[in-house]
Amino acid sequence: MATADGRGDGIHIGSVHGAFAIGDHNTVTHHEGGGAPVPDPAQEELLRAVRELRDDLARVVRSPQVAALSTELAGTETEIADTGAAGPGRLARLRTALADAGSVAGLLASGAAVGQAVAALVGG
Repeated sequence: MATADGRGDGIHIGSVHGAFAIGDHNTVTHHEGGGAPVPDPAQEELLRAVRELRDDLARVVRSPQVAALSTELAGTETEIADTGAAGPGRLARLRTALADAGSVAGLLASGAAVGQAVAALVGG
């Protein structure tokens, strides 16, 4: 709310919530963040494949490689949900974890799907 100052002139702005403009001929656009970012189609495909592989890995014998892959899958899912995309570093770690757990992940169709989705995002 704007009010005159103690001398009777000028403007004092107590608090502002949202967006505002001062002066003539201004345009203000304000967007409130309210939902999770919407990933692009390639990221959506990766997210779907990551979720499927996580479900499949819950049914296999745990090994250090499977545990590491599960950790990277969980991190990938969280990163896509939070930011809308898995970054290059995350994709590189996921690719490494897939290769390390290759004997298990290679037997699962969902493992192949994650590998293909990662390859599509990193270009090969």
